[in-house]
Amino acid sequence: MNTMIELTGLNQELLVFLAIDITIAIILLGAMRFISGVSAKVNSTDELAKEDNFAFGISVAGSVAALGIVLTGAISGESADSYLMEMIGMASYGVFGLILIKIGRIFHDRLALNQIDKTTEIKARNIAVGIVDAAGAIATAIVIRAVLLWVYGLDINTFIAISAGFIVSQAMLVLVTRLKEHQYAANNANNSMQNAFAQGQVALAIRYAGQVISTALAVTAASHFLTYSPDTLMVNLMAWLLFGIVMTLLVAILTTIAKRLVLMGINLVEEVDQQHNIGVASVEMAISISIALILTALMA
Repeated sequence: MNTMIELTGLNQELLVFLAIDITIAIILLGAMRFISGVSAKVNSTDELAKEDNFAFGISVAGSVAALGIVLTGAISGESADSYLMEMIGMASYGVFGLILIKIGRIFHDRLALNQIDKTTEIKARNIAVGIVDAAGAIATAIVIRAVLLWVYGLDINTFIAISAGFIVSQAMLVLVTRLKEHQYAANNANNSMQNAFAQGQVALAIRYAGQVISTALAVTAASHFLTYSPDTLMVNLMAWLLFGIVMTLLVAILTTIAKRLVLMGINLVEEVDQQHNIGVASVEMAISISIALILTALMA
């Protein structure tokens, strides 16, 4: 054991910190599954294993992945001064992130997708709505993780910053949803995108997932240009919002160009909106996320 530690350059103290972080992370990830069942007013075990509700499984998977993303933001910081403070810090960030993910689902339901009842649709095995729900949770988590990496310390200002970053993420999700609704209506004789989700259009849900996740990635680019300071917190967070809007528009423009090149000769409205082509929608999602990842990497 000592030889392995010497070879890897790790010390016993660091290994203890890693053990603390991974233990708390696994406990919280396990808790997320059961919390998802409570919030949906179902038994998660029955819904997943006995009822074989794929939509619920996708929704839970999104929540678990979202929490994992948030926890990487907590783990990536410097180790605390003591084991106890590490436990407190990791647990605090993790529980707070879990709460924000669940609150984000409520915001997404009531503000972004306010024309459908996601809980009812997921219970009814609507896979499209399950995908949309998972994407919203993951998008929220991506922004929360960026804020966790941006701030430092463990005080009231830290949690204010995280909460404000959460609000920015929800504002961007609502904005993107409204823009995509307008675009969908213009291309489909004023039909409603939300009604299409309720009707189970999986291809459209996959495309939307790519759009909201790429938007979240675009918003995180602001963290590379702004310096965290409790004294200028609100100014910086307004800058996050404005920068996020600019980056979202830039990602949208570049994604449109990339789609026309990668999917040249394919009518995207006809294939995805009307023929529900999951394959084409998956390529669209991959292009959206890829462009956002490349752009944010360049900004870093």
